[in-house]
Amino acid sequence: MIHLQREPLDLNALQQRLDSPDGRIGAAVTFCGTVRDDGDVVALELEHYPGMTEQAMRALVDEARQRWTLDQALLVHRVGRIELGQPIVWVGISSAHRAEAFAACEFLMDALKSRIPLWKKVHRRDGGSAWIDAKPGDRQRAARW
Repeated sequence: MIHLQREPLDLNALQQRLDSPDGRIGAAVTFCGTVRDDGDVVALELEHYPGMTEQAMRALVDEARQRWTLDQALLVHRVGRIELGQPIVWVGISSAHRAEAFAACEFLMDALKSRIPLWKKVHRRDGGSAWIDAKPGDRQRAARW
């Protein structure tokens, strides 16, 4: 499942989607990225290309499902203005085995940072703002896969 939304993420509801009442999963791995204070940031603003962004997110989840045996693969991202400390992105993976769940979660996060059409603007305490690019380290991490 993939989802883009303007509303705050409901982390408890997302976690519950990974539950398996029949006991078939042995591992659930999640990642939650938040707006970090680097000393000057008050908010981030994320824009996307409707249709294209969702298609790219779906392709990433499909790729993860081809590489690893997964029960659930959930990728949820905020768009719009997101205040300091609020969740931006949530990745949830469930699988029979922890190694596959960890690898798939890390892959999705690494690939998301470099392959999904999302544009990020940082809003600063002084009232200024600027569009920011992916960091070189993000591209290097994604290239590992």
